[in-house]
Amino acid sequence: MSRRASLPGASELFRITSSPALDLPPAPAQPAPSTGNGNGSGSADGDGQAHKDQLTRAARSGSGRTKHDAKITVYVSGDELLAMEQARLNLRAKHGLVLDRGRLVREAVAVLLADFDAAGEESVLVQRLRAGAEGGKETEN
Repeated sequence: MSRRASLPGASELFRITSSPALDLPPAPAQPAPSTGNGNGSGSADGDGQAHKDQLTRAARSGSGRTKHDAKITVYVSGDELLAMEQARLNLRAKHGLVLDRGRLVREAVAVLLADFDAAGEESVLVQRLRAGAEGGKETEN
């Protein structure tokens, strides 16, 4: 018997792996809102707005498992991190969605920004930031 350790070769270490759980389908696209005058013929300006809305909606969907070219650092409390981990594990256990914290954060940001684009003054973001400002909480460092 040889005392030499048997190690995997380069082809085994660098093989392509794919898991069906990681290859999630993209989020369904939402139809563009009607911008015409009700008879199906919108003005040129209305059509431009519909195109802008589609681009904004596309930008507000989570980017999923892709290489990202920008990075930010966000500090969270221990309780917030625990809640995020519990949500991530819940998504895996109850919904079969396997994702990392980065994907969870990107999706949450996309949802929040989409709500802000759609609801503006009445959005969850504006309401929460106003409630925090009224309560005397300072959230920036």
